[in-house]
Amino acid sequence: MYHCKEDDWGFAHFISWKNLIDPDNGFVKDDSIVIEAHVVAEAPHGVSWDSKKHTGYIGLKNQGATCYMNSLLQTLFFTNVLRKAVYKIPTVGDDSSRSVAFALQRVFYDLQFSDKTVATKKLTKSFGWETLDSFMQHDVQEFLRVLLDKLENKMKGTVVEGTVPKLFEGKMTSFIKCKNVNCTSTRVETFYDIQLSVKGKNNIYESFKDYISTELLEGENKYDAGEHGLQEAEKGVRFDVFPPILHLHLMRFQYDPQSDTSVKFNDRFEFYEEVNLDQYLQETPKIPAHYTLHAVLVHSGDNHGGHYVVFINPKGDGKWCKFDDDVVSRCSKQEAIEYNFGGKEDAPYLARRATSAYMLIYIQTSQLKYVLQDVTQNDIPNDLCERITEEMRYEMAIAGSKFKGR
Repeated sequence: MYHCKEDDWGFAHFISWKNLIDPDNGFVKDDSIVIEAHVVAEAPHGVSWDSKKHTGYIGLKNQGATCYMNSLLQTLFFTNVLRKAVYKIPTVGDDSSRSVAFALQRVFYDLQFSDKTVATKKLTKSFGWETLDSFMQHDVQEFLRVLLDKLENKMKGTVVEGTVPKLFEGKMTSFIKCKNVNCTSTRVETFYDIQLSVKGKNNIYESFKDYISTELLEGENKYDAGEHGLQEAEKGVRFDVFPPILHLHLMRFQYDPQSDTSVKFNDRFEFYEEVNLDQYLQETPKIPAHYTLHAVLVHSGDNHGGHYVVFINPKGDGKWCKFDDDVVSRCSKQEAIEYNFGGKEDAPYLARRATSAYMLIYIQTSQLKYVLQDVTQNDIPNDLCERITEEMRYEMAIAGSKFKGR
């Protein structure tokens, strides 16, 4: 039984009729009792659940020390145009234990063709982050930036050169404009992701509005305008171009000077299946900045730890799946979106939801077919297929010899 003061776990056992009808307990209102039941079916973990059979997709093994990595890898795998480009990176002469590109090719290949849960140890080894501390010291934004940077460098001089910036790079203009003299300083910058403030914001639109709001430089903080001396000025940014694939990092974790630790904000923050960002661009674009939600990365817990899952809309058609390490299951749109808004901090009787989205991935609606294009066996170079097949034979032989030795 649940009511306004017990909405998080409810009661473990049935309540007595006497307690149920007692007005002081809060169940009865206007001589009526409303009973609402929510039935939730969780996908079973373990060998009893066949993710491939039920969804067409498979999960990644939980190494116990990779935090957000499995969630992020699934989003990159389902960025089909990127997967196709990764397959085309020449890695024939690479050391398999040190090549991030080859390790990622292998993970993608296994996710696409295997029937069993895929291991990621070779990828983490090639990346150099093999311990939990390595992942805890870097957030998902840093990990993604480093990984994309490695791929971008590896693609240089190949047929897929420029793929990473083409998909993920946007442009913004930073400016400082003096209020009383004709002096303006501007600088064009590129970005691969955007950090949006959650604290005090109701939804994604309010966060974008806050991002482009101007700061007044005055008093002791006046702008040095060169020959004009110290001047009052406005400082801010304006978006010039949004990329086809938009990575939005929600600032759920922030430093708290009082406790000298990182604190997680579980404030309710709404985001939507479709958004239009035209109003945040300096000029109205020829192609509308209309975006469709592709993935929602979610964290359950607090700043000291927790669990990471990702909800993905693989084909961009509103049919969502939940990727929880080795288990993949179908889920509703509501589970993927609304259930991950977080909870209200100022609601006295409602338990705050410790589960909330910390990263959103949107694809420009006009680019959906291009980004989510089919990837087939024919898109994988023969030499890469042969190398992976040979590596798989070797792994099976090693596993067989270990089994015989028992």
